[in-house]
Amino acid sequence: MLTKKQLDLLEFIHVRVQRDGVPPSFEEMKDALDLRSKSGIHRLITALEERGFIQRLAHRARALEIVKLPEALEAKLGGKRAGFSPRVIDGDRPDHTPPAARTIETAGAVELPVMGRIAAGVPIEAISEVSHNVAVPGSMLGKGEHYALEVRGDSMINAGINDGDVVVIRETSVADNGDIVVALVEGQEATLKTLRRQNGMIALEAANPAYETRIFRDDQVKVQGRLVGLIRTY
Repeated sequence: MLTKKQLDLLEFIHVRVQRDGVPPSFEEMKDALDLRSKSGIHRLITALEERGFIQRLAHRARALEIVKLPEALEAKLGGKRAGFSPRVIDGDRPDHTPPAARTIETAGAVELPVMGRIAAGVPIEAISEVSHNVAVPGSMLGKGEHYALEVRGDSMINAGINDGDVVVIRETSVADNGDIVVALVEGQEATLKTLRRQNGMIALEAANPAYETRIFRDDQVKVQGRLVGLIRTY
C-alpha cells in the first residue's frame, strides 16, 4: 500500500507524462505536492522506484519512466497506462544452495507470524498486521519475541539479503552501530537498513551502492527490531 503522498506523486507524474510526453521537473513535483523542499520529492521518488512503480533512466534529463500503476489509481484514471512492457530479469536465484544452509525440516521448526513486506531499499508503509505464518529453525531464535518480514527490494543485497527473502526479527527498541534493524521512520514508514549513529543523528545505510545513506534526527527513527536470521526459498 502506498502512502497518500506517494500515490499523489505517482498520479501527478503519470498525468504529466500522458499530457506532455515527459515527466515533470522536481520543482514542479514539489509545488504540486506542496512540499517545502525537493529532498522530500527525492525520498518519494526513491520509494516509488523501490516498490517497482517507476524507474530512473541513466544519463537522461527528467529520466523517469512509469512501470506500473496501483489498481486503485488505474481505475481512477480509467485504466490508462503510461506505455510500458513487462520485464523479466533472470539470475536472481543462485545456482546452488550455500554449504551452511539447513532445511526447515531438520532444524526444529518454529512458527512465526509474517507481518507483511518491508522495503530493503527505502521505507514502505509501516506494517502492523499478520499476513500468515512461516516455519523457521528454532536454533535461529534466542530470548524474546520474534516475527518475520518478507523483503521487497535489493538495497541490502551486498549484506546477503535478496528480494523475496524472509528475514527473522527479534523485537527490540535498541541496537548497536552496524546492526541491521527494522527502523520506523517518522512514525509511519518502516525500512530494513544498517543503523549507525553519527553526531547525534541516525544514519540508515543500504548495502548496495546504488542507494544513498539517509540521515535523520534521533527522534525521527525508532528501532522496531534487529535482524537475527534469514530464510530463502530455492
